[in-house]
Amino acid sequence: MNAPTSTTDFTAWIGRTEEAHDVLSRNLVKRIAATFGEDAPADGEALPALWQWCFFQEPVAESQLGGDGHPARGGFLPPADNRNRMWAGGRVEFIEPLTVGAEAHRLSTILRIEEKHGRTGSLLFVTVRHDYSQDGRLCVREEQDIVYREPNPPKLASGEAPGPGDWSETISPTPTLLFRYSAVTFNGHRIHYDYPYVTDTEGYPGLVVHGPMIATLNLRAFVRANPDKRVRRFAYRGVRPLTLPTPFEVSGRIVEAGSAQLWAGNDAGVAQSAEVEFD
Repeated sequence: MNAPTSTTDFTAWIGRTEEAHDVLSRNLVKRIAATFGEDAPADGEALPALWQWCFFQEPVAESQLGGDGHPARGGFLPPADNRNRMWAGGRVEFIEPLTVGAEAHRLSTILRIEEKHGRTGSLLFVTVRHDYSQDGRLCVREEQDIVYREPNPPKLASGEAPGPGDWSETISPTPTLLFRYSAVTFNGHRIHYDYPYVTDTEGYPGLVVHGPMIATLNLRAFVRANPDKRVRRFAYRGVRPLTLPTPFEVSGRIVEAGSAQLWAGNDAGVAQSAEVEFD
């Protein structure tokens, strides 16, 4: 199909669904934990927040991948040829914990497809809802925003450096960290491990830190700083990419009862902003 434009009709994709089944195996949980330098929860314990992103990845043969390393487009997700794919943000509702070692089910539904025009050109936004269930009970519901942008130079700065928070952790990303997160999420996107591709083809100055990994580390920092709080909802938005080897901070502050603001960034400005609702 041709590359989408503002006149492309995506009606056929709205409401499209896809199902996936997985076992939240402790073997993979241990690899995720090792990637983040944490202790692995045992079978029967709660899966840490956002670790569900490492599961439900349908293996795709290399012959079925696009030039960027993602599965070729035009299946469940709409075609967006000649555009670069980015994980733009999302909203997650934690209803009850997913359990390590048990079978789980994910139902994905395409909610919205919108064409927008920004300073970097035309942007195609696709919003997908994922419902994660175990034993017939809905445990986690999220809306994920994916954006396909025209191949223009990426935005590398967002203004002033983020201010001080009530808590802060420094992350020093390495090629090994990015490789391991790509491995545990079965993510073949070449911007995270292929230096010639990410610099020559997509125009970044270095390997790109995964947006979902930034969100995971950001929410983890909140949980570590506030162990008595239970996260109910988490909303996050990508502002700009983070690239190796520059360190970044994940920080935040409680702004009122039951609500906190989080951010990730460095001297070049905020890279991801987020909000947490808790009790």
